Amino acid sequence: MLKFVFTSLFLTTVSASLLGQTFKGKVVNQNNVPLENVYVINATQNEHTHTDAKGNFILEKNKENDTISISILGFEKKVIRITQNQLTNFNTIQLQPKSYLLDELVLTAKKDPLVSMVAIDVQKNPVSSSQEILQTVPGLIIGQHAGGGKAEQIFLRGFDIDHGTDIALSVDGLPINMVSHAHGQGYSDLHFIIPETINKINFGKGPYEASKGDFATAGFVDFSTKTRINKSSISLDVGQFNSFRTLAMLNLLDNSSTNSAYAAIEYQETDGFFESSQNFSRLNIFGKYQSVLEDNSKLTLSASYFTSTWDASGQIPQRAVDSGLISRFGAIDDTEGGTTSRTNINLQHSKFLKNDVEITSNIFYSNYKFNLFSNFTFFLDDPDNGDQIKQTENRDIFGFNTQLKKQVTFASIPTSVRGGAGFRFDNINDLELSHTLQRKEVLDYIQLGSVQQTNIYGFAAADLDLGKVSIQPSVRLDYFRFLYNDDLAPTYATNSNSEVVVNPKLSVVYTPNEKYQWFVKSGIGFHSNDARVVATNPNSKTLPKAYGVDVGGTAKLTNNLVVNAALWYLHSEDELVYVGDAGIVEPSGKSERKGIDFGVRYQLTKELYLNNDITLTDAKLLEVPVAENNIPLAPEFTTTGGIFYDNTKFFGGIKYRHLKDRAANEDYSLTAEGYTVVDANLGYRLKDFTFNVSALNLFDVAWNETQFATESRLQNEPNSVEEIHFTPGTPFNLKFTITYTF
Repeated sequence: MLKFVFTSLFLTTVSASLLGQTFKGKVVNQNNVPLENVYVINATQNEHTHTDAKGNFILEKNKENDTISISILGFEKKVIRITQNQLTNFNTIQLQPKSYLLDELVLTAKKDPLVSMVAIDVQKNPVSSSQEILQTVPGLIIGQHAGGGKAEQIFLRGFDIDHGTDIALSVDGLPINMVSHAHGQGYSDLHFIIPETINKINFGKGPYEASKGDFATAGFVDFSTKTRINKSSISLDVGQFNSFRTLAMLNLLDNSSTNSAYAAIEYQETDGFFESSQNFSRLNIFGKYQSVLEDNSKLTLSASYFTSTWDASGQIPQRAVDSGLISRFGAIDDTEGGTTSRTNINLQHSKFLKNDVEITSNIFYSNYKFNLFSNFTFFLDDPDNGDQIKQTENRDIFGFNTQLKKQVTFASIPTSVRGGAGFRFDNINDLELSHTLQRKEVLDYIQLGSVQQTNIYGFAAADLDLGKVSIQPSVRLDYFRFLYNDDLAPTYATNSNSEVVVNPKLSVVYTPNEKYQWFVKSGIGFHSNDARVVATNPNSKTLPKAYGVDVGGTAKLTNNLVVNAALWYLHSEDELVYVGDAGIVEPSGKSERKGIDFGVRYQLTKELYLNNDITLTDAKLLEVPVAENNIPLAPEFTTTGGIFYDNTKFFGGIKYRHLKDRAANEDYSLTAEGYTVVDANLGYRLKDFTFNVSALNLFDVAWNETQFATESRLQNEPNSVEEIHFTPGTPFNLKFTITYTF
């Protein structure tokens, strides 16, 4: 017996020396908060792993004196030489924050490298206004056309997304898109987000993410806000056109690994660059508290309030400018404008169960009010009073989201499984479209009613790790219930409809090493529709399918040069569009969109960084003659990029965006003119102060931010004219910013 014991000990020792030992640990930040997806590599044995959501890792086949490298974007890389003591004990490794550098980017199937690359972009060129938030997504273009208070118009992958119809937007699990909105389906006003509170931006293009359903046709964008700030700060912006912005971010609790709290308040106003003052003002208040409970679960409570008011000069017809009736910055009806407000409460909870299941949940409530006055056709329908319209609503949103994640072994294959379920209920009252005069008098109601809309969903996804190949199947189920009460109907009736849709998705990712990654993504989504459309048109397609596929990859050609490319295709069965400005439905039938995305990031030096993104898109209608099959306003070619410098004292950059000419209507008889706009900034840090000057539209080009093919009639015109109507883009203007940190 004694001989057997000694033999076993001897064989165990020999085996450990030949095969190596396990190196276990946990990676945390400077506040001892766990870091997920940290890259841990044994450079000697060429073995690697990643930390989980708890920050834990297990690395196999290690020997004493092996070199271990621990790295993640935004933190100092740590290199250690393993001791025997570290091989026999659990190790806690703390990383210190630092600026992102491109040479630290490691390509893995666990994270979309393009998301990491955009994180570098944002750090090199921080978002300084709510209008810039979405434009961090490569290939996404926005346009403002109503005094700065209205949500921006969005373009992505051949879609004129309007204000959010085909892109799913959320912040901390709270939905931003408004279903069955007074102005248009999916209306997404991001102005309640204070840019300085944003921590991460996660996004995806195409209908491939199972956790995303309604609106996620062209893609999705998720914002997460900071859970803590290290220091308090106060900033002041002053610019031309009587522009003013102030922001205070206050750290309410000392930094620790258990509790954190901060509050932010933002106020801004401007007269705008139009001849008629915009009288724009916006107030944002945001607070967030996080606590680590006794069972190590995290509870986070955030609350925000937003209100905005503005006047607008609106869209103007080209003929009025050409004839000298008005200037580019004039107006036909300057009584447009509106008010809006939103209150949000969001409770988030995350916990690891005893069986190592990670569960994250949030419960949310929003109250939203909207009141918009517009006039797009001037005197086309009412030659005496004009065509001004009012769109208004009062909405309550309730809902929750829950996701579970666990690492399992399936047929000897390491597999990460995810599942989730959620619920959203919108109760919309005073949903109104009316014909008004001077914002004061309702001449007649076009639509008036209320909507109740319910969405219940569930999804399941897996990630099978086959080494260099990752297979990612998933499926999503959505249930919708639409109720609409028309208050203008002669008798009371509830129009209703419901739909269940199941959409599978499959992606395959090939990562031969840390410098190359290739992928094929495929999936089915659906086009979102307004309750007033599907409840009153029961024979129409309630949720038309959208079929997509992407093929592409990312290559780290050198330590400082990364390129990405993708070929993509999307086929839509139908697109029933509710036109909130007219209260009508415009079916477009089947369509297809295809294109190429290409991007490059180059870290010229530690201080100098360059990025560029290019998109080529072909968007066509399928059930009309070839001469009339253009999708109006669909971008054909866009490119954005810039070069940025930061040496800890001085910082700045020059960035540009270009949008090529494109069809304004189906037969391309009208052209929406393209533009190239360049912005620049230069800043300096002096102890606790930061000074910055920004120049928008550096070369003062005359450009049209938004354009539409619209039929209108001026007051003295005998007949209507269909032509380009536009909102001019901002001229050259300067903004000065000073920030004090304490």
